[in-house]
Amino acid sequence: GDYKIHTFNSSGTFTVSSVGNSAGGGAGVSYVVLAGGAGGGSRNPGGGGAGAGAGGYREGKNSGDPYSASPLNAPAGLTVSASPGSYPVTVGAGGTANSSPGKHQGGDGSQSVFSTITSAGGGGGGASCSTNSPGNGRPGGSGGGSAFSPSTRPVGTGNTPPVSPPQGNPGGQGRSGGTVSSGGGGGASAAGASADGSSGGAGGNGVASSITGSPVTRGGGGGGSSETTPEGAGGSGGGGQGKFVNDPTAGMNGTDNLGGGGGGGYCSAGGTGGSGVVIIRYKYQN
Repeated sequence: GDYKIHTFNSSGTFTVSSVGNSAGGGAGVSYVVLAGGAGGGSRNPGGGGAGAGAGGYREGKNSGDPYSASPLNAPAGLTVSASPGSYPVTVGAGGTANSSPGKHQGGDGSQSVFSTITSAGGGGGGASCSTNSPGNGRPGGSGGGSAFSPSTRPVGTGNTPPVSPPQGNPGGQGRSGGTVSSGGGGGASAAGASADGSSGGAGGNGVASSITGSPVTRGGGGGGSSETTPEGAGGSGGGGQGKFVNDPTAGMNGTDNLGGGGGGGYCSAGGTGGSGVVIIRYKYQN
């Protein structure tokens, strides 16, 4: 239609040569800035990892722009200028998952940046353990789930650092005692689900936006692993599924450019996080 859309699937530069007149779109742009999702927790051999948090999701819709924004709309776009006219764009990478023997929290995702907007990378999923640190979910844009442990471990907080509207949600709680199962990672629209003793927690769902012309859901959290079926499902919007004990392959990866969190592994590595995306939209003709 009357709008141009620039989608950065990797880092680059947004260059402004001139701005629109005030009767049209003016100097305002709409944006989505989505960070990289985190990696799922790993435990090899024995035990399972928690789902990872999605990358932080931030959106601002310019006044008068007719597309359907997500519930996380700011609701205001950004003003750009032809002087200096160059805006570096950083697209965050997904977090890693450690495949070496032992208990390992998933690696955090990396931040995405456009102009004054920074979205935080997702928080890594915890790993089942007998000591404090690896069982914890890590904080981030959305937080990682906690893993099975002899006592309750903290989940990773979402919307860290805090912004308004919030860029994400916390992870879900892992089991303490009983069946080995772990929580899901937080997503853009919902917290990760807690493990319930019969399954791993599902990842929190992402949010849908039509900034590119049709609705796309982004920012889903990774699912937690489980000793029994079902394993935790990945959240809508690119979250990776967790693994069941009889499936020793790695947790499913978060989807690239959707900022999804990786699923937790059971007797295996967790899944890697999906990379983020930066989308810029503006009116160029009446």
